[in-house]
Amino acid sequence: MSQPKPVRKAVLPVAGMGTRFLPATKAVPKEMLTVVDKPVVQYAVEEAMEAGIEQFIFVTGRGKHVIEDHFDHAYELEALLRARGRTAELNGLLEDLPVTGSVSFTRQQSPLGLGHAVWCARHFVGDEPFAVLLPDDLMVGTPGALKQMIEVYNRVGGGVVVAAEEKPLEEVKRYGVIAPGAEKGNAVEVKGVVEKPDPAMAPSRLTVIGRYILDPQVFIELDRKEKGAGGEIQLTDSMAKLIGQVPFHAVKTNCTRYDCGSKEGFLQANIAVGLSRPDIAPSLRAMLKTINL
Repeated sequence: MSQPKPVRKAVLPVAGMGTRFLPATKAVPKEMLTVVDKPVVQYAVEEAMEAGIEQFIFVTGRGKHVIEDHFDHAYELEALLRARGRTAELNGLLEDLPVTGSVSFTRQQSPLGLGHAVWCARHFVGDEPFAVLLPDDLMVGTPGALKQMIEVYNRVGGGVVVAAEEKPLEEVKRYGVIAPGAEKGNAVEVKGVVEKPDPAMAPSRLTVIGRYILDPQVFIELDRKEKGAGGEIQLTDSMAKLIGQVPFHAVKTNCTRYDCGSKEGFLQANIAVGLSRPDIAPSLRAMLKTINL
């Protein structure tokens, strides 16, 4: 088995309107809502950096310039922190920035679905394998989810690798659902993928979640702009057409997923991440005990 091309690029679709979080997202992108003290999009970027990603392609929409500013130098703030001797805060800001020249932005001008958002990044990706990270899915664990997936990608010879987790049968209608094949450790061969099936017709309870490693052939399928579930261009549909052409596996990571696209999941993420932080966990735990429900 030859060594597959390395995964160096990541696409982050961040064009969504975040209507479930109105009025908070009227003027602030949903990806900039914070879990404790970091925007959710920053967790995804840090996960990608840990996995060895070198180039970041953000697919944005109107009103998302704040994301661009966040991943740039804030010279006035940096100067202020430096002048006041706030070394720890300054170093934290600088360490979180991707390397200069490694970040690109492109617009998804119409909300035509996740597949369309990924297609908008095609010229930046070129003829290389690439990762896709959906910031709404906050993945917490060590090593990070994408790093675990890249390890599988290298082990199985490349192709398509998706993150997956088991869901109750009544919830599978909200996800892409995998028809599983042979298992090898934490990797499952994918025989088929069905987008948002009726639970009675679902091939399993193993669902695709917001992390992908894709072969560039997926752009050939996305370029057809075929609409699927919900009248949108579904990434799952184009991925499914690569089955049999390239290796296709799902990874059951040991990370915990928090759905920050829902209010309940967002609150859960804040509490869980807060309780994992030694600097605030004791006081947060004490405060939670005072809440009368």
